[in-house]
Amino acid sequence: MDLFRSVLYLPASNPRAIEKARGLGCDAVILDLEDAVAPDAKAEARQAAGAALEAGGFGARVGVRVNGLDTPWGADDLTALRGLRPDFVVAPKIETAEAVREVAARLPDGVGLWLMVETPLSVLRLDQIAGAGAPLAALMLGINDLGERMNLVLGPDREPLKPWLAAVVAAARGHGLLAIDGVVNGTDDRDRLDAECRQARAFGFDGKSLIHPNQIAAANAAFSPSPDEVARAQEVVAAFAAADAEGKGAIRVGYRMVERLHLEAAHRLLARHAAVSTLRRDGPI
Repeated sequence: MDLFRSVLYLPASNPRAIEKARGLGCDAVILDLEDAVAPDAKAEARQAAGAALEAGGFGARVGVRVNGLDTPWGADDLTALRGLRPDFVVAPKIETAEAVREVAARLPDGVGLWLMVETPLSVLRLDQIAGAGAPLAALMLGINDLGERMNLVLGPDREPLKPWLAAVVAAARGHGLLAIDGVVNGTDDRDRLDAECRQARAFGFDGKSLIHPNQIAAANAAFSPSPDEVARAQEVVAAFAAADAEGKGAIRVGYRMVERLHLEAAHRLLARHAAVSTLRRDGPI
């Protein structure tokens, strides 16, 4: 099972940050050609991203966030990636299924496509966008852009955003995609980060977007099964494996009734736990 608990954005124009990222404990890094790069540095950043991909050496999956095809740089970004084969490409501000397919047609074979959900139209068209088909693999919530465009006032509880948190996860689950929550801008606000990670996990997200290495450990911890969750899942699996549970759709485990759907959830959680257990990348090295 591939894990995407912690997805770290890096400016592709920052070679020092890229070099450091090779030893970080995140599950994925995104070399950013879009928001993190000034217009006059786009070409330089594109070349730097290519050099980083060719050099390799990352302990995590590597993606590239390109500029939109409606900008002066997007087409060149996608052309430059044809021979480099990142694990995935992130497309910003996608608002239609046709736009998904337009980007997908320009990707090398075998490269996944992740989409930013960050405009009012994108959240209103989630089902058609998420259902655009392969190589689409993930939806990423872009909170900064969405909040600004919808004139939201977001406190620590992100109350105005909750309908869209649920909607993004529902669209992702309905179409077999990953769901990645948005960033916390305060890189030293550990309480806010912890709260948002817990909230995102509760809403069903697979992981969180990050903008600083000091956020990695919190995301990895929040999106990993806890010891109590693992113990409960093991209890459910053992109970259904017992001889007297054969053929039953629901059984009593301790003081609660569980069904076959809970068994499936238990197996998924234990598979995630096994994947986490194989890693030794829980934070910056």
